[in-house]
Amino acid sequence: MKPGHTGVTRIIKAFGFSMQGLRAAYRNESAFRQESWLFIVLFPVAFWLGQSVVEIALLVGSLFLVLVTELLNSAIESVVDRIGSEPHKLSGRAKDIGSAAVFVSLMNVLVIWGLVVWARCTAT
Repeated sequence: MKPGHTGVTRIIKAFGFSMQGLRAAYRNESAFRQESWLFIVLFPVAFWLGQSVVEIALLVGSLFLVLVTELLNSAIESVVDRIGSEPHKLSGRAKDIGSAAVFVSLMNVLVIWGLVVWARCTAT
C-alpha cells in the first residue's frame, strides 16, 4: 500500500487536488470554459424544461457528462503534449479520440435536450 494520508485528511487533500484541476482546466482550456458557461446557462433551464425528476436528471446529467469528457480530453492532451511536440501517429490518434469523445458527449446533449423539448412541444 502506498504511504500517505488516510481517512478524512485524504478526502480533504483529494478535494483540494480536484479544485486545482478544475481551476487549471478553466484557466488553460477555452473549450472547458465555453462548456462551463453552457452548463451555467442550461442548468437552471433543465429545471424549467424537465417535467419529471427523471427528465431533469437526464438534462443535467448530459451537461455534467460534457464537462467530465472535456476534462478527460484535456488531461489526455496535456500528457501527449508533455511527452513531446513532434508529430507522431499515436499522439494524433490519442488527441483525435479524445476530441471524438467530447463530440459524442455533445451529441448526447443534443439528443436528450431535443427529445425532451420535442416531447414538451407535442404534449397535449
